[in-house]
Amino acid sequence: MAKAKKEPETSTVNIKRKYYESELRRLHEELVKLQQWVVHKGLKVCIVFEGRDGAGKGGTIKAITDRVSPRVFRVVALPTPSDRQKTQMYMQRYIAHFPAAGEIVIFDRSWYNRAGIERVMGFADKSEVHRFLNQVPMVEKAMIDSGIILLKYWLEVSPEEQEKRLLDRIHDGRKTWKLSPMDIKSFGLWDEFTKARDEMLAKTDTSWAPWHVAISEDKRKVHLNIIRHILKNVPYKSMPKKSASFPKRRIKNRHGDFKKMKIIADHY
Repeated sequence: MAKAKKEPETSTVNIKRKYYESELRRLHEELVKLQQWVVHKGLKVCIVFEGRDGAGKGGTIKAITDRVSPRVFRVVALPTPSDRQKTQMYMQRYIAHFPAAGEIVIFDRSWYNRAGIERVMGFADKSEVHRFLNQVPMVEKAMIDSGIILLKYWLEVSPEEQEKRLLDRIHDGRKTWKLSPMDIKSFGLWDEFTKARDEMLAKTDTSWAPWHVAISEDKRKVHLNIIRHILKNVPYKSMPKKSASFPKRRIKNRHGDFKKMKIIADHY
C-alpha cells in the first residue's frame, strides 16, 4: 500500500503577498495551458479535496479556478442527500458528476464524507463505514481504468489555526455564510475526526489513487503548492498560439438608446 504523501513546504516563513500574487499569476497561466490541453486531448481529470472544517478547501479551489473556464473546471459541492438519494447505492450521486472527456471536475468534499463527517456525527453506522472503506479502492481503480486521472488531497490544519478560522466565520460578515450548524456540533470532536482521518487514509491510500497531504497553516503557501502539484501530475503541453486581431470598426452611434433606460446612481 502506498504511503500518503506530505507535500514539501517552500519554507517555514509565511509567503509575502507580492511574491504570492506574482507566482500565482504564473501558475494561472500554466493552468490555462493545462485547460487547453485537457480539451484538446479529451482528458478526464477528477480532483478531490478533503480536510477538517476550516482547513482551506474552498479557498484553495477558488485559487485554482479563478482564471480558468468553468465549462472545463467544474466544481462539485453536493448538498445533503435527498430522501431518494439516501435509498440509492452510496456512490451513485457522486458518479453522476464524474468528468467526461475534456473536463476537470473538482470535488469540494466527496464520497469520503462517509468515512469522515457521516462516521463521526453518526449518520452512517460502523458496518456502512467498513463497507465503504473496503469498496472505495475498487471504485477508484475502476475510475483509473476508465481513463480518469484522479488526484486526492487532504488539507491538514492545526487546532489553533482551525479555531481562529472558524471564529472568523462568526465575526467577519463576509464569512458568516460559511458557518453551518454542523461546524459548531463537530468543533469539540477533534480527536474523533483524527481517528476517522487516520483510518480513512490507511484504508484508501493505494498505489493507483494515493492521498497527498498538504499542511494548510499558510493559505498562500498551500494554494501554490497544490497548484504546482496538479500541474506536475496532469501531463500537458503548450498548445500553439493562434494569432488574433480585431477587425476595423466604424462607430457612428456610440450609445444608441440605452441612455433612455434608468441608470444606477454613481456613488464612486
